[in-house]
Amino acid sequence: MTDSGNNWQGKSGRGAWNSQCANAACGPRRGFLKSLAAAGAASVMPLSLAQAQAPAAGTGRIDFHHHFFSPAWVKLVESQNAVKPVLGFDQFKSHSIAKDIESMDKGNVEKAFLSVTQPGVWFGDVAETRRAARELNEYAARQKSDYKGRYGHFAVLPLPDVEGSLREIEYAFDVLKADGVGLLSSYDNKWLGDKSFAPVWQELNRRKAIVYTHATAPNCCSWDFQPGILPTFVELGSDLARTIVSILQGDTAKSTPDVRFIWSHGGGSIWAQRYLTGETTESLGRPAAPGSRLHHMRRFYYDTAAAADAIHIGILKMIVPTSQIVFGSDYPWAEPSRIAAGLLTSGLTPQELQAVYRDNAFKLMPELLGQSN
Repeated sequence: MTDSGNNWQGKSGRGAWNSQCANAACGPRRGFLKSLAAAGAASVMPLSLAQAQAPAAGTGRIDFHHHFFSPAWVKLVESQNAVKPVLGFDQFKSHSIAKDIESMDKGNVEKAFLSVTQPGVWFGDVAETRRAARELNEYAARQKSDYKGRYGHFAVLPLPDVEGSLREIEYAFDVLKADGVGLLSSYDNKWLGDKSFAPVWQELNRRKAIVYTHATAPNCCSWDFQPGILPTFVELGSDLARTIVSILQGDTAKSTPDVRFIWSHGGGSIWAQRYLTGETTESLGRPAAPGSRLHHMRRFYYDTAAAADAIHIGILKMIVPTSQIVFGSDYPWAEPSRIAAGLLTSGLTPQELQAVYRDNAFKLMPELLGQSN
């Protein structure tokens, strides 16, 4: 299958790229940024149509939880799905940018930040993972360029490969102009606070990066761990809680004061764990002690995917300021319009809804003010 110059061919149940410079060790592609503007021929729908359908400037929602799938990545995941079912594979196969834009317009989404979802790019082969991360990032950069103002990009990193991740951070930010990075909650039973990831966090903190984290099911507890129960019900939320605890317990949060964290799915099940204990209605009404668990939880941001209801929003509002809740849809699994409808009956006031839909995004990312179309 050919995709913008990268030829993907199945090989022994896995995959191998044939391209002139596909690995993460390659330097910046000569003229790559110029080529983004010329990549419209690979787009699924004309740029003029996407612009014509965009919500009125200054009115649309900002979606921080929005997935994308390149054809090459779908082919890679297909080889894994042939061995063991991959959650969501049917959605991967049927995805198109045309349907994506249509969904955004129906949900009054002005801008969506693209990120990879589980299972990500790590299947045990370092070289394959570096190639897959690079290809996805270049694909997202083209999509962002083709549809001016409609998309942002949270770059894929080839974790748990630290060296490759540092190279990809440099390429993604300096060449592709990514808006942040998008991580999964764990890699090979290593959660994000693992000491081996410290160099990656150091670099992300130096860059004052946005770090968006999406839940996944770890190796121990994936598809068939609890027979008859999809991992979306319990395992994804639990793994998100594990990685938040690892970030706090391992001092990663303290060592990265300039990282802007966004957690998917309203923080998952972290609020149900025996970790943030001892608080009272009185203590929750006061500012958190500097450096405390509550302090960091209140500086983190949380999206509304799978949390757009009175229970989840009620819990979030009890613990964190509404200023830390941002709109997230989890497209294509949930339409932005459906998440917006859920938020309308979640107990948020009209002013709070406006903050979640849009205003909090500009506080989180002041750079958006100059990008809003």
